[in-house]
Amino acid sequence: MTNIAVTTWSLEQTAPTDLLPADAPEGDVRIVRSEVPSPEFSRFLYASVGGDIRWTDRLGWTYAQWQEFLERPGVETWVAYDRGTPAGYVELQAQDDGVVEIVYFGLLPAFRGRRIGGHLLSYGTARAWDLADRWPGLATTKRGWLHTCSKDGPHAMDNYLRRGFKLFDTKAEEEPEVAAPGPWPGAYPA
Repeated sequence: MTNIAVTTWSLEQTAPTDLLPADAPEGDVRIVRSEVPSPEFSRFLYASVGGDIRWTDRLGWTYAQWQEFLERPGVETWVAYDRGTPAGYVELQAQDDGVVEIVYFGLLPAFRGRRIGGHLLSYGTARAWDLADRWPGLATTKRGWLHTCSKDGPHAMDNYLRRGFKLFDTKAEEEPEVAAPGPWPGAYPA
């Protein structure tokens, strides 16, 4: 097995005023919170969005692991729909002391390059800032953060920076090279 060099960048916002929202795309694009924890739906989103960019860490999760994660207080999934079809999602997770991580964010390949990503990231980031309003007992958000890496799409970093995120950490390491699994084996060309 060969290794590849992967750079991971961590970015943050430290005030709601850091957010620089993108314009909404044209057409019938809606963003809706998936309020009922659904391992099937969340796994579909994860595999479909991350299948061509080598998201593999959750592929082995059992149904019970998905359910347990999704039922945690302060975990939210916001889904972008283009004319009723799931186009992408943003997953939030409350952490200690008013920190909210954007754990996953992205679009299904067919919906990339259509100005949906900036809008979805803007909306999801705003929901990170008001997360405590929906979850009594959680601390008010003081910091939102995320990470991206060199395996992500070519426009990911630019989107984060244009939304007002600031770089706070960079790490480079070797990782085993894995084939892009797609939402099912062989869905994407190598």
